[in-house]
Amino acid sequence: MISLNCDMGESYGAWRMGLDEEIMPLIDCANIACGFHAGDPSTLRRTVALAKQHDVKIGAHPAYPDMVGFGRRSMACSAAEIQDMLHYQVGALQGICVAEGAEVEYIKPHGALYNDMMNSPEILEAVVSVAARHYLHLVVLARSDNSAQRTLAEKYGVEMWFESFADRAYYNNGNLVSRSLPGSVYKDADQVIAQALSLARGEALVTLDGTKLSLESNTICVHGDNPASVSAVRRIRDALQSNVQ
Repeated sequence: MISLNCDMGESYGAWRMGLDEEIMPLIDCANIACGFHAGDPSTLRRTVALAKQHDVKIGAHPAYPDMVGFGRRSMACSAAEIQDMLHYQVGALQGICVAEGAEVEYIKPHGALYNDMMNSPEILEAVVSVAARHYLHLVVLARSDNSAQRTLAEKYGVEMWFESFADRAYYNNGNLVSRSLPGSVYKDADQVIAQALSLARGEALVTLDGTKLSLESNTICVHGDNPASVSAVRRIRDALQSNVQ
């Protein structure tokens, strides 16, 4: 069955974001912020403990060092700098995991770093090489785009999970519509659920310009930052457990 993943642990100090306690029991994989765009040591520890409690896979969700921009702004970083940032953030999360008796299993870059990875072979290789060099030999979670991803994964001997998004609009080339544009993020729960179920069934999506787009998906990304989205995730979970009928 296709899995559900969600961005988690994005609170910082007294500032709270997301409904992690409500969402965690409903998902399979938690993409945990590592402190560069969100998250702090105590938030990391609580989120790891919550994931372990609900038997949810733990993934590192590293980002550019841009707390003010929530990691959604690109930065001019070399491949070596990106590798160092990833090792640093994955290492922080893994340190917390060791203390909680858990392990990091995959890497899913956040925000602008994720988008840059999908548009830059050099950055994608930097991410994959970090996954290969880590002693846990991490999986890389990325959008399904083209055969270059598979070729690179095979080169480094890294497993790759392909994801799609239940609540985002797509261009016909498979890229996500920029959050700065109207309609890029779906707010209607029924629309989010309908897209999630289409993805789970392997059906084509309707893109921004009305064309059909087929995406390979091992996992669907859902978001849980408001009560309506918690209800949507629960309905998606129920449908998937009913074999997506």
